[in-house]
Amino acid sequence: MAARVAKVSSISVGEFFERHREALGLQLVGPRRGFDRLIREPAQNRPGLALSGFFTYFAKKRIQVIGNSELSYLKKLGSELRVQRFQQLCDQEIPCLVVARNHTLASNLLEVTEKDRIAVFRTPLVTMKFLNLSSILLDQEFAESTSIHGCMIDYRGIGILVIGASGSGKSETAIGLLERGAALVADDLVRFRKTGDELIASAPEFARGYIEMRGIGIINAANLYGLSAISPEKRLDLVVTLRPASDLNSVDRLGVRRKSFRILGISTPHIEIPVAAGRDTARMVAVAALDMQLRRLGYDMADEFNQRLLAKMTANKADAPSRP
Repeated sequence: MAARVAKVSSISVGEFFERHREALGLQLVGPRRGFDRLIREPAQNRPGLALSGFFTYFAKKRIQVIGNSELSYLKKLGSELRVQRFQQLCDQEIPCLVVARNHTLASNLLEVTEKDRIAVFRTPLVTMKFLNLSSILLDQEFAESTSIHGCMIDYRGIGILVIGASGSGKSETAIGLLERGAALVADDLVRFRKTGDELIASAPEFARGYIEMRGIGIINAANLYGLSAISPEKRLDLVVTLRPASDLNSVDRLGVRRKSFRILGISTPHIEIPVAAGRDTARMVAVAALDMQLRRLGYDMADEFNQRLLAKMTANKADAPSRP
């Protein structure tokens, strides 16, 4: 299944501020300026060495975070030298400055940032907490992403992507799982972002919680099944492809052969389920999810049956009378 992969090489300071101001407690210091500057790396930098005049390997593409150490060092410098070193820092075309612990910069330093049109923010978070939390948010911003047509369901902690041809019964399967206590992540268009070695699924914000049923129309899952029937995002654990009944003979019957489905370079366990009139597809997907949970605990039902079959064949062979 071909899908366009979106790669983010930068985000603007304004985008970072608007999206994460509440989570990080960011407050703009002074007038709105430099919001069009670009953050080009999903990390932050503490400019202690830069303030001492050492700019070799300076990470100028990152958000610059000033904490207690940097402020203490600046205070020990003479007024003229302090401004000079701070000016050298701002001359590096940095994206923005964040001051931790709700500290403020001296007025003569703020004048430098205003002249160079650099946004300055402050946060009540201690430096390390800000660095840790903003690292997670920046990783999400810069993560590779793609979209796939299908239904994403969270069933008993297992994230299941149901895909198949148009009219194969993806939404009907999702409804059947919702009636069994599952939560809807996305219907029709599922967005995936790559976070480390995991794929996180979500829905476009305007479509979250809605599912389309042929012949009925658009359904609000929360109105029918309660708020617990909606999940904003979920890790992908299993891909289920709904196949037409005509493909029955080409589908693995024993489950011994393991298949995988690759999205953004990450392989996820994959099974195929034939769809036919009278078959409860939702129940079959639910069983597949429970089987996935057992495998995670080290119990493989298909492998157990295979081993028992081999043992039986070996025993029968040993009991067979030898030819004269």
